[in-house]
Amino acid sequence: MEQVVVIVGAGPSGLATSACLSAHSIPHVILEREDVYASLWKKRAYSRLKLHLAKEFCALPFKPHSPDSPTYIPKDMFVDYLDKYVETFNIQPRYHRSVESASYKEADRKWRIEARNLESGAVEVYLAEFLVIASGENSGKYIPDLPGLDTFKGETIHSKDYKSGAKYKNNDVLVVGCGNSGMEIAYDLSNFGVPTSIVIRSPFHVDVVTKEIVRLGMVFSKYVPVGIVDFMAVWMSKIVFGDLSKYGIHRPKEGPFFLKATAGRAPVIDVGTIGKIKSKEIKVVPAISNVNGKKVYFDDGTKREFDVIVFATGYKSLANNWLKDYDYDYVLNEEGMPKNDFPHHWKGEKNLYCCGLSRRGLFGVSMDAIAIADDIKKVVGDKKNK
Repeated sequence: MEQVVVIVGAGPSGLATSACLSAHSIPHVILEREDVYASLWKKRAYSRLKLHLAKEFCALPFKPHSPDSPTYIPKDMFVDYLDKYVETFNIQPRYHRSVESASYKEADRKWRIEARNLESGAVEVYLAEFLVIASGENSGKYIPDLPGLDTFKGETIHSKDYKSGAKYKNNDVLVVGCGNSGMEIAYDLSNFGVPTSIVIRSPFHVDVVTKEIVRLGMVFSKYVPVGIVDFMAVWMSKIVFGDLSKYGIHRPKEGPFFLKATAGRAPVIDVGTIGKIKSKEIKVVPAISNVNGKKVYFDDGTKREFDVIVFATGYKSLANNWLKDYDYDYVLNEEGMPKNDFPHHWKGEKNLYCCGLSRRGLFGVSMDAIAIADDIKKVVGDKKNK
């Protein structure tokens, strides 16, 4: 099947790219391995999840959030937004298509994409002039290889599969990971009366800020240098939270917006977890050294028993599992992330693009989708004019 553009993945990145291509009347197809678009949001997001950034930074191209929607949009409302987005732009992914390989054929100057139809079992072959990787940063869950983890007698779960603390009322739970997901899951567990501990490594490489501090910082960063914005953000954070080092939380030397711009590391946005840590409702523990049965041993020599370990340890891109010859400098590095630095990360060689891998959330997704569609339009237009 010959296509002008093949998009791999029907998450927000794939949907945004599709809408932008349609705006330029460029034919394309989306291949999605799940049975629904935005499966991470529809199937796997935990119940109390809200967008961590204000709504003005979380809209997809051509469709801002409604003025009467809350500033920080809950998961279910965002899913409704995606439903309306798909309907508005008549986006029709091909579901149950698991891409197994994609390689560039020099003779044809086209990408050959092989996708298995998970319903029929047949392998479908697509030839495309352009290929867009939109499978996202969160396509595969990451769990660290801890010594003895395979001996753990309790339940282990990744944050991708966590729904609610109601399930764990009679358990001692350890949350591994102190990013936004880990801190929010720890808060949710504690709200259900679950004895909760959270691993916070020292030093704590992510700043803890409130949503409003982040929102103000993102607005001010358009007009003043990032160093000044970081100074203001850290100053406000200290006023709000005080000295957190005595609770095992240490701020890095670099400011939150500098780290976000240079390393893609988002600041942790407090939802109430810090208050629970201060009151000792949530216990802070150091890094794990090893696991033995139900006992977890920590770097400070202490040990404790847990019934459940929740790994809020992030995700990894799985694009290199199917993208062949990626090491030929097409667009991704060996970790499945862009080989080029922002803002040139989205374009590779041989008409290969990636959307949503800049670690800049939905705002970055929109930027990528617009840039990719505009570039494809230009390439197509240049060919027609020759």
